[in-house]
Amino acid sequence: MRSPQLHSGAPATVDRYDRATRTNHWITAISFVLLALSGLALYNPQLFFLTGIFGGGANARALHPIIGVVLALSFTGMFLRFRKGNVWKPEDTVWMKDVSYVVSGEEENLPEVEKFNAGQKVVFWAMTAAITLLFVTGLIVWDEYLYDLTSIPVKRIAILAHSLVATLAILVLIIHVYAAIWVQGSFGAMLKGQVTAGWSWRHHRKWLRRLARGGVDDDMGSVR
Repeated sequence: MRSPQLHSGAPATVDRYDRATRTNHWITAISFVLLALSGLALYNPQLFFLTGIFGGGANARALHPIIGVVLALSFTGMFLRFRKGNVWKPEDTVWMKDVSYVVSGEEENLPEVEKFNAGQKVVFWAMTAAITLLFVTGLIVWDEYLYDLTSIPVKRIAILAHSLVATLAILVLIIHVYAAIWVQGSFGAMLKGQVTAGWSWRHHRKWLRRLARGGVDDDMGSVR
C-alpha cells in the first residue's frame, strides 16, 4: 500500500509539506528577515536608514524584541515538527564529505537520503542553536521590561554575544536561501507543498522509497 503523499499523474507528484508546515515556515522566515533588518539598522549607523521600513528608529527598537518573541514561538513549532527528521545518521557524514557531487550534479554518487539531507540538517541545528541563543541574550537586554534582572556587565556580554550569533545566523540564512534556489524545485516545495516524483528520486531517494512502501512523514499533520 503506497503512502497517501504520492499522487499519480503526468508528472507524478509527492506531498512534501502540508499547509500548516508551510505557514509555520514563512512566519519564521519573515520574522527572521524583519529581525535581521531592524537589528542591522540598530547595530550600524550606516544602516540606520533601514528603520524606515518600520516607521522610524523608535518603532524599530520597540518592535525588534516583539518580533523576536514571534520568531522564537514560530521556530519552536518548526523544531517540534522537524526534529525527528533531522537526527544525524552515519550516511549524513558520508554525504557531507562528498558534498561536491551536489555541485557537479552527480548526486547518484552520494548515499540515498531521507526527507532531509545532511546540508539541511546542518542548517536546522545551526538555526536551532542560534535562535535559542538570540532569544536568551535578547531577553537579557530587553531593558523595557527586564532591566533589573541582570547586571550591566552581564548585559554587555549578552549584547556582544547577540551581535555575533545574529551575524552567523544571517550567514546561515543566506546559505539556506542560496541552496533552495540552486536545487531547482526546493523553493517551490515550500510554496506549493509538492514536488515531482522525479525530483524526489534525484534528491531524496530514500524518502521516496519509504513513501512507496506506505510510509507517512511524521511532520505531515495533514496531507495537503
